[in-house]
Amino acid sequence: MGLNKPEQDLKRDLQGVASDLKWSAVELMRIAERASLAGNEPDAQAIMRMITIFHNDEDRLTAYADEVRAGRIVRAKPE
Repeated sequence: MGLNKPEQDLKRDLQGVASDLKWSAVELMRIAERASLAGNEPDAQAIMRMITIFHNDEDRLTAYADEVRAGRIVRAKPE
């Protein structure tokens, strides 16, 4: 059985936010590298911690999207 429209929207939104987190982590990595090269290691390390959080959140959202696709998370059609 396929996904209803609200479930399709939810899956798409979860995947979109996960993609945004991935892109943000890539950009933050560039900033961290520049900060490190400029001798600002404390800021570089803080940014690296943010990247780790973003990666974990990306993985979690991707798993939620997989659960929607598998039918374990269901969103009802609006009445």
